[in-house]
Amino acid sequence: MNLNRNTRIDCAEPTAPVQWAVEVLYRDLKTVCRPTRKPGGVICLQQHNCPPESWELVAEKEKLILRAGDNRGYIYGLLAISRRLLGVTDFWFWNDQQFSPVEEIPVPADFSLGSRPAAVKWRGWFVNDEVLLHRWQLDGSREKPWEMVFEALLRCGGNMVIPGTGENALRYRGLAQRMGLAVTHHHAEPLGARMFGEAYPDLEPRYDQYPAEFEALWAEALEEQGNDVVWNLGFRGQGDRPFWADDPRYDTQRSRGQLISAVIRRQYEMVQQRYPGAACATNLYGEIMELYRAGCLQLPAGVIKIWADNGYGAMVSRRQGNHDPRVPALPAPEDEGPHGIYYHASFYDLQAANHITMLPTSLSFVERELERVRHSGANDYWIINCSNVKPHVFTLAYIARIWQEGTVPAETFLTDYTCLYYGAQAQQAAGYFRRYYASAIHFGPHEDNVAGDQFANYPARLLVSRYMRGGAEPEHELDWAAPFATLEEQARWYRDLCGQAVQRYGEPEPAASPLLADSVLLQMEIYRRCYAGAVLAAQAVLDGLHGEYKAAFLKAGDAREEYLAADAAMRSREHDHWKGFYRNECLTDVKHTAWLLRTLMGYLRNQGDGPYFYTWQRDVLYTPAQARVMLITNMENHMEDLELYRALRKQKNQ
Repeated sequence: MNLNRNTRIDCAEPTAPVQWAVEVLYRDLKTVCRPTRKPGGVICLQQHNCPPESWELVAEKEKLILRAGDNRGYIYGLLAISRRLLGVTDFWFWNDQQFSPVEEIPVPADFSLGSRPAAVKWRGWFVNDEVLLHRWQLDGSREKPWEMVFEALLRCGGNMVIPGTGENALRYRGLAQRMGLAVTHHHAEPLGARMFGEAYPDLEPRYDQYPAEFEALWAEALEEQGNDVVWNLGFRGQGDRPFWADDPRYDTQRSRGQLISAVIRRQYEMVQQRYPGAACATNLYGEIMELYRAGCLQLPAGVIKIWADNGYGAMVSRRQGNHDPRVPALPAPEDEGPHGIYYHASFYDLQAANHITMLPTSLSFVERELERVRHSGANDYWIINCSNVKPHVFTLAYIARIWQEGTVPAETFLTDYTCLYYGAQAQQAAGYFRRYYASAIHFGPHEDNVAGDQFANYPARLLVSRYMRGGAEPEHELDWAAPFATLEEQARWYRDLCGQAVQRYGEPEPAASPLLADSVLLQMEIYRRCYAGAVLAAQAVLDGLHGEYKAAFLKAGDAREEYLAADAAMRSREHDHWKGFYRNECLTDVKHTAWLLRTLMGYLRNQGDGPYFYTWQRDVLYTPAQARVMLITNMENHMEDLELYRALRKQKNQ
């Protein structure tokens, strides 16, 4: 048989998720096939007694039979037809796959294909820190980008999702379920329920005082979301902070653990009463892991315990401010299961993590850590922080391959991925990916102490802000990496460290393919420009500390130009449907770093040219002889800071 635009898909009374997948396959057929009058055969969906999520495909004469036993089995089978027979890749949208339509696609008479059990039971993405997706529209729709996220996840074999943060999670979880994904929840939003403070603004959010009100919100969430949910249990607080930060009565680990344990038991009872056998999980994250390790947390036997990496790919506790105990974050042999992980392809910590670029920790390190995860038995649940997807496709694709197959060598994946997506430029692309990892700054002694795009921005802003507050005292917000006695020592450390990376990332390749330019080369250019700006910003602070205000003013202006160039590099890759994708880049926010440097320029000008602001202007407008003879302070309007900067820069370059 042949597949073409006239292929018919037969399914009696499909559910909404299966109908969505049918429509996707029809769309893909129209994409890869030209119009034709030839018949296209039939794809028949048949109910079969298959294990959950499994499927099998068999060619029979002019039919392709898809057998499955549940929604996700049918969805994965239909997407397998798209992948294996039509050649539509899992990240076709995010990597701008180009198609050369053919009239029809032959299906061998003996064609058969079947699913294999995934290595991880529950596997999915947390669409977190989603500021790019939040403001970006596709074909005039704010929902369409999320549909593309969920489609990619399903194509990767995912079966669950946290569909955004806060209001976005509420807004898009219905879409996710209609597409066949189970939903789960942010660790700060147990059961996906409304926040107590939102529902009862006049009451203190204290479970021991208002259990009925809390339980009414939980019951509401249970009813609203239905049964395709992995229920996240817990009790953290109002927002992403522990409840005892607002309730000083709980001042011991024991008292905190007792309350959390009681709340989780009650939530678990409510879930099981409403949906017997439903999957439940709880996050051993931050302070909750400390309570668990101290023996202060008692959990029902069936609850999946979710262990978290530190945001840099290492399965140890995350750094909190300047505190970095690196407590191992994997189950010990005596920890009874089930277990899972929360792992970051992207992280946001206002220190050194990656958000607009892919994880800089080497792929081989990720391979080793996830092997440790698997060998520890944490294979019941993997939720991956995918952020805004597009910058992190490479990492997400690798982790998805592991959650499907188990062990996947990093180099094998690199070769497979670049061949699949970069074609004739595969070898060149693989070289750039290797260079990306090799170029990264290491800010500490551990293999995962690798700097992301936030390191090229936040320490620079901290140094500048601290300098403008006056004095030579160090910025203690930087003690986690630079616990020096003076601001000058911190600025020198940062300048020298960033300077090592500028050349390693290298100049962009002008003849690169669009995908190379959109992906790894763009990210290397972001680093090159931001680190160049960081070096200049640190030197501006050093010059300012030594009273060299005009030199500092120029360097601050030069640093501003570099950060603006990094922002311009992102905006230059907003072609076709990507228009506006980086417009709301507001977390690393390189344009904000440029804004702060503009403020520093004014501060330095005040220090060196205030309060009358005519000396520097005379230096660029007049000849040295004219500047020495002062009969009148100035004959022209005072120059704005950027105008003066450009004049000084032009004078210096002559």
